[in-house]
Amino acid sequence: MQKLKQVDKTTIKINNVTYKGYTVGDLPTRFAFIYNEDKDQEGIFEWFNHKGLTYIEHKPSIWSYV
Repeated sequence: MQKLKQVDKTTIKINNVTYKGYTVGDLPTRFAFIYNEDKDQEGIFEWFNHKGLTYIEHKPSIWSYV
């Protein structure tokens, strides 16, 4: 069984992997497509819903630490 830990109001951890929760109006623009040829950009195609939020794995970029 997977261990779920509520970090804050919109962030949870499952087996030491952090997921950020979004409401329907706040979903990232890359949500729900696999690949955009025009922008050469990967989309977000893996998510799950829990208690009214859509959770996406949180992968901070190197620029978020600067």
